[in-house]
Amino acid sequence: MAEAESPENPSVEKIRIDKWLWQARFFKTRSLAAGLAGSGRLRINSEHVAKPAQTVRAGDVLTFPQGDRVRVIRIEALGHRRGPAPEAQALYSDLDQAIAAPAVDPNPVHPAERDAGTGRPTKKQRREIDAMRRNDP
Repeated sequence: MAEAESPENPSVEKIRIDKWLWQARFFKTRSLAAGLAGSGRLRINSEHVAKPAQTVRAGDVLTFPQGDRVRVIRIEALGHRRGPAPEAQALYSDLDQAIAAPAVDPNPVHPAERDAGTGRPTKKQRREIDAMRRNDP
């Protein structure tokens, strides 16, 4: 069990979730971090967060969407400032195992090849390109 803050035990440090996400450089601005926290898409220890003023402490696990993936991180330390990237990376440990390599599209779309300097295709050439793309497996 984590120690609860009480008048007898003021040593438990806490910080607002929006401020911590900004200090750890997950978001470029604090208002973006507050927007995520207020949207209800952020979880602290599997509990939904509804306010950016929610406090976190070391050892809490955060789950939130960022870009096209879901981040799962554990807070290792609370920051005192928004420092450089190496300092920010020391504030958390990433629990997500799917970081190894980005997903590769098995069917990449290649633009139709044309000679350099020929400009945009004509309407006839566009129809030929479209027909060629429809016939690709």
